[in-house]
Amino acid sequence: MSDTTDFTERRLLVPAVKGLYDAAHESAETILRVVAGIALVTHGFGKIQAPFGAAGMLEGFGFYPGTFWSPLLSCTEFFGGILITIGFLTRPAAFAAMIVLLVTVWAHWIAMGQGYSGAEKSILWAAIFFFFAIRGGNRHSVDARIGREF
Repeated sequence: MSDTTDFTERRLLVPAVKGLYDAAHESAETILRVVAGIALVTHGFGKIQAPFGAAGMLEGFGFYPGTFWSPLLSCTEFFGGILITIGFLTRPAAFAAMIVLLVTVWAHWIAMGQGYSGAEKSILWAAIFFFFAIRGGNRHSVDARIGREF
């Protein structure tokens, strides 16, 4: 094989599936973005109904004033999830979601003393949102449809 051969072709045990992988690449990425966005909306739905409801919990973690941080958390999860789902302002919405998830990693691992087992889901979700903060929404997004990305 020459050095100019595509890395994927060189490494596939069954090179014949390359076409399938290439064809499904963007669809799989879109499905991940939509599922992650819907999960974030679902998680934020209860918070958006009572935007100050998490104020006490946030102050317990040292985020003062809770009346400022609680609605910000609610909006980030609910509206950020909608933006991620449709792929509009994908990068800033995903970055904000990633920050929220990194705070929950700290809360579970350090503040609540649960270690990795308590923070595991938050780590995975933070990594997913990091991916979209860097990658954007791909061609199946509102960002692509309007021809502008952040």
